[in-house]
Amino acid sequence: MNRGKTDVRDVIARLDLQPHVEGGYFRRTFQADQRAMLQTAGGPRYLMTSIYYLLTEDSPVGQFHFNQSDILHFYHLGDPIEYSMIHADGSLETLVMGNDILAGQHLQMHVPGGIWKASRLLNGEHGFGLISEAVSPGFDFADMEMGDRRQLIARFPQHRMLIKKLTRDGD
Repeated sequence: MNRGKTDVRDVIARLDLQPHVEGGYFRRTFQADQRAMLQTAGGPRYLMTSIYYLLTEDSPVGQFHFNQSDILHFYHLGDPIEYSMIHADGSLETLVMGNDILAGQHLQMHVPGGIWKASRLLNGEHGFGLISEAVSPGFDFADMEMGDRRQLIARFPQHRMLIKKLTRDGD
């Protein structure tokens, strides 16, 4: 039975999502609290954590940010999401997560710690894109840095227009 277009507000409510600092919505769904904590340079961390992450037409961008931990992304439903990753050497990698694997979209993606990453919802029929992320060592806000537009442009001037599009103006 076809229920018609899914209302993104229903998805947010059903998954109990909250606004995320980088944009979009999220909820932690798992933390490996049955295991011993890992000792990291930043302090003790869970072995792994996981979240749902949703971008919507009203909040279509996950701003550039930097994580210390490795992250596995898993596409679930909705419209495709484009990921832009700037490596330490300044090279840019762009991947699209979505269900059209024959067109080169990815169902899962690995982003190593130490890479500047941003995401944006691509136009589609649903008005949202839902993924989940598994993070190891487990995510802690102390291990994340939001991208400062001026600093990123100074470091990666060749990506000026992309950085302007995928960061908030700090002025």
